[in-house]
Amino acid sequence: MRTTIIPAQITTVEDKVAGSLNMTQVLILMTPILWTAIVYILLTPSMKLTSLKLVLIIISTTISGILALRIKDKIVAEWLGVLLKYRLRPKYWLYNKNDITNRTIDIPDIPDIALVSRKLSKKLASKHKTEINISDLVRFEQLIDSGKVAVRYQMKN
Repeated sequence: MRTTIIPAQITTVEDKVAGSLNMTQVLILMTPILWTAIVYILLTPSMKLTSLKLVLIIISTTISGILALRIKDKIVAEWLGVLLKYRLRPKYWLYNKNDITNRTIDIPDIPDIALVSRKLSKKLASKHKTEINISDLVRFEQLIDSGKVAVRYQMKN
């Protein structure tokens, strides 16, 4: 009687489509067929075999044959994918120590300043008088220029 061993973890077992080839290998080996048809039809002279077409067909067949080989139970195409991910990953990580996340920032209290026309300013001066000294404006400008405070303009509704 024939017995088969069922592995404990089924997710590690590859499905074999044809012989010892899995689906990825079959698809890789089918690409030269498509490439041959495209080259044979589109390159001039159309529908005739030339040495240039033959060279392109042989190159594509060789490359796909190499990519479909197995090394240490992995396809060469998978090994190339791993190497490509390794080479394209970021190699330098930059950390900004001046980031303001989770830091307490001392923001000075700055009074609201409204710019109005001269006619309205005379009317408003009698109702609401806000005096701002020149020294306060100079300190305010120096504070903005120092970069210690971020300035944001918002429209009031």
